[in-house]
Amino acid sequence: MVFKIFFSTFAEIINNRISVRSFWLIIISLTFLCACDFKLKNEENEPVESVEIQRYDRLESLFLTTGDFSALQQMSTDYPVETRTLIEDVLNLGKVDDPDINNKFLAFYQDSTLQSIIIEAESQYASMDDLNKSFNDAFKKLQGWVPELKAPLIYAQICALDQSIIIGDASVGISLDKYLGEDYPPYKRYYTEEQRKTMNRENILPDCLSFYLLSRYHLPNFGTRPQFDRDMHVGKIQWVVNKAIDKPFFQSEYVTAISQYMAKHLNLSIKDLLNITDYEQFK
Repeated sequence: MVFKIFFSTFAEIINNRISVRSFWLIIISLTFLCACDFKLKNEENEPVESVEIQRYDRLESLFLTTGDFSALQQMSTDYPVETRTLIEDVLNLGKVDDPDINNKFLAFYQDSTLQSIIIEAESQYASMDDLNKSFNDAFKKLQGWVPELKAPLIYAQICALDQSIIIGDASVGISLDKYLGEDYPPYKRYYTEEQRKTMNRENILPDCLSFYLLSRYHLPNFGTRPQFDRDMHVGKIQWVVNKAIDKPFFQSEYVTAISQYMAKHLNLSIKDLLNITDYEQFK
């Protein structure tokens, strides 16, 4: 069974209480569907999967700017799940097997603003070598801590300013059009200054890792859990992401609480931390 979860940037959701609650409702549905020395001894010994962002966006861009139907055919052949998700679930254009869906897909992106966004995205992300390296470094650490955690297929796309991150059963989609920089002029028409601060290249890695880990480590019994538990669960994921990217990207009282807890429990592994769902001990 294939499932999809769509997200705005992680920082946007954390800063919006209503969105946090909506996010956890999605996580519940997903559940039903399917530092000093934190025990890092496996980090150098376990085989690590290579991570390379798949350039689905290039095929998409070729089709949407030139109408080259061979590019669309390759999208459907090489990335059938991703193409179906984009057309049916993100853009809501109809079913991929509808007779006129290809023309509707092409026509949807002919707006002049969307055409300029496609060109800008392909220009800014002509190379993703830095992101590929960062993803590989982060997953090397994560798989050192949690060897059974599989690296997902990570792909780039352009989805008309709809969603930032899309989580599938074994994939993570990055919408490049939501990461063109806080000063990108078209953003000023649609987003607040606070929202634009999260729409930068440096947000891609922490956003992807956060949502991927949240999709793998659920908070059970959501309906009976207090807000403190939910916030601590998010803070825990943020703390692990900070460790994986070796940068204090996420900062909050809940991340600080996790950091202090781990400093007092040096024998607790990150794998053990990720599996904690009882947050009474953090009060």
